[in-house]
Amino acid sequence: MAEEEYEIAGLHEKLLEEEAEKGQLAQKIALLTAILATIGAVFSYQSGAKQNEALFLKNQSILKQSEASDAWGYYQAKSTKAHLDQLALVLVTDPAQKAQFQADLQKQEKQKLEQQKKAEALQEESRRLSEESERVLRPHERMALAMTLIQIAVAMASITVLTQRRWLLAVSILSALGGIGLAASSWF
Repeated sequence: MAEEEYEIAGLHEKLLEEEAEKGQLAQKIALLTAILATIGAVFSYQSGAKQNEALFLKNQSILKQSEASDAWGYYQAKSTKAHLDQLALVLVTDPAQKAQFQADLQKQEKQKLEQQKKAEALQEESRRLSEESERVLRPHERMALAMTLIQIAVAMASITVLTQRRWLLAVSILSALGGIGLAASSWF
């Protein structure tokens, strides 16, 4: 009679299989972590670039506001000079001096109007740059939050390897997808 052979798995073989399974999980999670780290680096770069651009625009806005302030100061000086010319017109009786003050008053009024237009234009440019800075900064906030979600995903993946709790991998993937979705929404 032919002897039938039965393979009986021993404890050693079972442990080897479990270790191989753990190794495969660890490799997959290591790959996932590397991909997430790369994605996170891109998000971090984009976030920093947006923040720098917003800071540049805000600085330009402050510079324009300072120029507008200077322009308004010059406008006030021209206005004061025009008031002095008006006062001189009332007080002076000599026709030649009156004509000189009248010409100076017209010149001051013309320069005052030009300066007012310049100051208003500088203020408008400052306001526009400030609004542009705020618009550019909005994606930075989303990208920073997206980067946080990616970091959480990496941490959860690491915990998955350490604890061998596969359900944590799902949390990691959900967090990563949330971060990627949030980052994508910042570009639109």
